[in-house]
Amino acid sequence: MPQGKPLVVPDDGLTTRQRRNQPVLAVHTGDGKGKSTAAFGLALRGWNQGWRIGVFQFVKSAKWRIGEQAVLERLGQLHEETGEGGPVEWHKMGSGWSWIRRKGDAEDHAAAAAEGWAEIRRRLAEQTHDLLILDEFTYPIAWGWVDVDDVVATLRDRPGRQHVVITGRRADPRLLEAADLVTEMTKVKHPMDAGRKGQRGIEW
Repeated sequence: MPQGKPLVVPDDGLTTRQRRNQPVLAVHTGDGKGKSTAAFGLALRGWNQGWRIGVFQFVKSAKWRIGEQAVLERLGQLHEETGEGGPVEWHKMGSGWSWIRRKGDAEDHAAAAAEGWAEIRRRLAEQTHDLLILDEFTYPIAWGWVDVDDVVATLRDRPGRQHVVITGRRADPRLLEAADLVTEMTKVKHPMDAGRKGQRGIEW
């Protein structure tokens, strides 16, 4: 896409403006670092446009507060105080980290994920947000906690102009097929390869 110009102009009967203003479903997947970071960067960009931002994390611990959450929630407060930017909501929909033993059994976590997805479906139907980030949402799909066909159909048929970003490894092929934008983060090198653990300001 040189100089921001598409390589192909479809014969769809739409004007350039209409085509430009279509809602985007994006998927950030792959084994490399940066999937959620890129999504939260997009949230900052959307906030600056006055968009209503909704972040829904599916496998992060409710006790874990990442840096992007602190910043975006503060921007939400700034919007409430001054009207600048847009409103921000941040919700943790899952139970614990995917790679640490979680409290409760699989049925508990499946139920929690299903309830989280049901809430997102309601918000999509009501057009509550302009940008929804479903962080680590590929995991409950892969684990069978959320039905991928329902996800694809709901996102395909969502009303209005709601942008959605889904992050996480091993995205289902049906989700990739439905997406408008797919980015695969490929790990070339990582500090953990040399035995270095995550650090402040880089991982959180």
